[in-house]
Amino acid sequence: MSIDGLPESSAPQRIRALLELRELLLNGAFAPGERLSEIPLGERLGVSRTPLRLALIALEHEGLLRQHHAGGYLVNGFSAADVADAIELRGVLEGTAARFAAERRTDPADLEPLREIVTETDELVHGDAPAAEIFADYVVLNERFHTHLLDLAASSVLVRSMAHVTSLPFASSNAFVRTQAALPTARRVLVVAQEQHRAIVDAIAAHEGSRAESVAREHARLASRNLDDALAAGEQLEHLLPGGSLIRLPTERSGS
Repeated sequence: MSIDGLPESSAPQRIRALLELRELLLNGAFAPGERLSEIPLGERLGVSRTPLRLALIALEHEGLLRQHHAGGYLVNGFSAADVADAIELRGVLEGTAARFAAERRTDPADLEPLREIVTETDELVHGDAPAAEIFADYVVLNERFHTHLLDLAASSVLVRSMAHVTSLPFASSNAFVRTQAALPTARRVLVVAQEQHRAIVDAIAAHEGSRAESVAREHARLASRNLDDALAAGEQLEHLLPGGSLIRLPTERSGS
């Protein structure tokens, strides 16, 4: 038996069903509010009922699905307020991580990986290449920065909490980088984000927990600015953001 109680031969089906169904949801294959029927869905994915049900349960925990009162699942839709709340929550957690790092770090060498990332990002952001051409490299460096910052907090509770909050595609630290890269303001926002990265590192080095927390929380709010800029420019979120098709704009009506 596998660790999730399925026969070893069925466990890969659950993983495949989970990955493929998540991809379908994020790519807009189903509309917000649409009801998913197990039989046709199982046929579409080529998996049996038990692995499919486990995948559906996992996606409900992630927030992409919700249970229907008559049974089965509905595709979740998200309002602009939901997106703002998710970003704000991530900011709270990242701010706490920065404060913990400032308060708990004792060896100056612990900060060297963050300093190296900041240096690499400087070369990228202040180089000659257009912002739209460097965002892929920026995503990698940004992910490394935020991952290492969380590691410096030395809190398994914080790691688990962050994993839960960022399970929604638009809540991660890189969620709106692609959106940002497509806008005329891209270079300016990248420069601001990089200045905030450096300020976070400096505050941690100086053991200034409150300052580190404040800058990290403000840094997370850049995602809200990127979203607002994209909407103001008339950009189509489904083309810019994984799961963008699940976000209901203020003029849209929610699904049933």
